Amino acid sequence: MNKKVLVLGCLLGLIAIILGAFGAHGLKSLISEEAVQTFETGVRYQMYHALFLFFVGNFTAISTKTKSVIFYLVLIGVIFFSGSIFALATNDLTGFDFKSIAFITPVGGLLLIIAWLVLLINFLKIKNDKS
Repeated sequence: MNKKVLVLGCLLGLIAIILGAFGAHGLKSLISEEAVQTFETGVRYQMYHALFLFFVGNFTAISTKTKSVIFYLVLIGVIFFSGSIFALATNDLTGFDFKSIAFITPVGGLLLIIAWLVLLINFLKIKNDKS
């Protein structure tokens, strides 16, 4: 499970850097400044969760089951949250009105919040260290 979590963290980080550069250089002349800032929000949250997965994948006090749950919550959460933000920010460039599926943004955000909550619960279950 650790390898899957770490690989996903690497992929999300890699894609975040690519999309961040694209947003900073390729989109500025195509969409409004507000839309660029929205796009950057999606990139930022994707990178936060890439780093979150590195922590989860390397921390031995997190159970395999918890890592698995966090893996799927973050994967789907980033696709829904950041993915929908990318689509909404670039809505003017496509023929599809992404505003019609904007409801998945908060669903993705909720999944990311739940991933952090699952980690918190895992930590609260750890027996106190006597040292």
